[in-house]
Amino acid sequence: MDLKTCVGLGAPVPFRPDGRFLRYINFRLSALGQPTYRGADADGADGWNDMVQSLLAHQRETDRLLANYLPPADWRVQNWLDEYLYDAGVPVRLPHNTFVLYRYGVARTLSIPPDRDEFESPIVHSYRTKYGVLHNPAKDRRTTEGVFHVAEGGLPIPNDKRAVPLRTFALLLNAALNPPTELLRLPFTASQEQQAECFVSLLLRPTVVPPVPGQSPARTMEIRFLAPSSLVSNLDFVESIFGNAGDPFLPEHDAGLDADHWTGHSGCVILAPHLTSLRKSDLGLPHWDKATEHQRRDGMCWKSEEELYNDGSAFKVTARDERGVIVTLIADNYFGYCKKEVKTQISYAANLLGQAEEEHAGGALVFASFDLGEEFDASLHVRPTGHSYEEMIRSFASILEPRPEGYAVDRNYPEILYVPEGARFDLQRQSVSWPRGDGSESITLLPGRTYVRPSGYKVHMERPGYRLWRLVGTSADPTLCHKPCTVSGGGKSEISKSISDAIITGPVFVADYAKDFAHVDELLRRNYSDRFLDKEEKDHRPLLGPDRSLGSVIKLLTPSVEDYTAEFNTWLETIPQYVKELVFVIKRFYRTEW
Repeated sequence: MDLKTCVGLGAPVPFRPDGRFLRYINFRLSALGQPTYRGADADGADGWNDMVQSLLAHQRETDRLLANYLPPADWRVQNWLDEYLYDAGVPVRLPHNTFVLYRYGVARTLSIPPDRDEFESPIVHSYRTKYGVLHNPAKDRRTTEGVFHVAEGGLPIPNDKRAVPLRTFALLLNAALNPPTELLRLPFTASQEQQAECFVSLLLRPTVVPPVPGQSPARTMEIRFLAPSSLVSNLDFVESIFGNAGDPFLPEHDAGLDADHWTGHSGCVILAPHLTSLRKSDLGLPHWDKATEHQRRDGMCWKSEEELYNDGSAFKVTARDERGVIVTLIADNYFGYCKKEVKTQISYAANLLGQAEEEHAGGALVFASFDLGEEFDASLHVRPTGHSYEEMIRSFASILEPRPEGYAVDRNYPEILYVPEGARFDLQRQSVSWPRGDGSESITLLPGRTYVRPSGYKVHMERPGYRLWRLVGTSADPTLCHKPCTVSGGGKSEISKSISDAIITGPVFVADYAKDFAHVDELLRRNYSDRFLDKEEKDHRPLLGPDRSLGSVIKLLTPSVEDYTAEFNTWLETIPQYVKELVFVIKRFYRTEW
């Protein structure tokens, strides 16, 4: 079993639906005039189905008379489409008679027949598991090249997106709402000869502006998902992430009646994997000879009438303008596109609303920290900044309480101590000392304390896991790591991931003691002043010198095409990694008095 996408772990949805849940779904299918599941558990011993047939007949007649009625969210999207596509001359009508997923978990139940533990189609393979349902889409894309298309006639189209003529978008939308029969078949009834065929729909209310307690309420947008029922597993995935906003027909779920919590923006996502089989010539695209240079660049023209749109590859095409409605067709059943489209529509709403951070944007102020080993002399290991202890005391007199020994304590946080610029930290002696007059002063170096120099550089004791204590220094100058709004593959998630899995920890083994330590001795005694590309730059500090930190040694023994000569980098590659580790261990524990 290829474990690609598993949803619903631990969710409150039964492993196998009971008779009441099956009868509920059958009731909904009957109301749509669709075949129901004929299993014994769904019929019930009390003839439940027979009792409700008259009620269902009344409901179907009501639906027939209200054939043009749409729920408020769909009505807003439909009105926008009528205006946006007016010049295209292609009538498009959203489906009104869909199986509405207005209860969380219904989509999961519909994705597999009740009397089986799996469902397989050309686009998805679903399994019933002990803890939920496992969905394996046929495609698991890892590229976005040529995927993003935008309809003309709305907001400006970025140069890296493919511009789609308005009539072509209208024809694509019309085809999306008229899928082939095999896509409309509901997996829930796949085990019987008579199968239900319909659209399924879902209402989402994703947050665009989070609440600020006591200041402003949360603001959400509305998004309607429409899919042929064979893709109901996609909607199971989406509602597992963004929740289910309920029945779009009911007034309590109408965003238009909740102006305080609605951003005023409406979205619609329609899944239509069959669009990849449409020909360019049938979508109103011009012949190569009549196309503009831009259309030729974007592939919005054809040389042969048999050419498929987007070369038959998956894509998604979006139409949107400043009125606050966005409609997207996804010609694929890849789950990632469904999730990312919701994110995109949230960003669209945030940009139009204003006073809101774009959903994909963010970042952090990162303060670099360093392993200082067991000794740290501020006068040797960091660059002087010109700040003095006296200046620090004058500038922050309101929060610092000076002590006679020549250091200060934070009035609000007594565990923070402020020490002079020449402070020296010694983990073995457990002391912090600094010159004063003709002599020196010192205080005890303790865990749980942070010692701050006038420059803002901080030092504290740390014991990671079961390892030995060490000194850790933290720079006062932060780096702004901005998480930009980019397309997939832009690296947004990488800067928020821990790098602990890239760090190897453990014992160092010596295979040949004499040979390996002779190699280590050679490295410790070598002159490294000739390693720089810049011949003016010199560095004569020995590896074990007190003015060179462990981090400096690691950097020195790591190849760098920007800083070091090609000969030096080549020589570094000849050093076995375990020999470098021995050097690092010796540097870590070496003491000057040795």
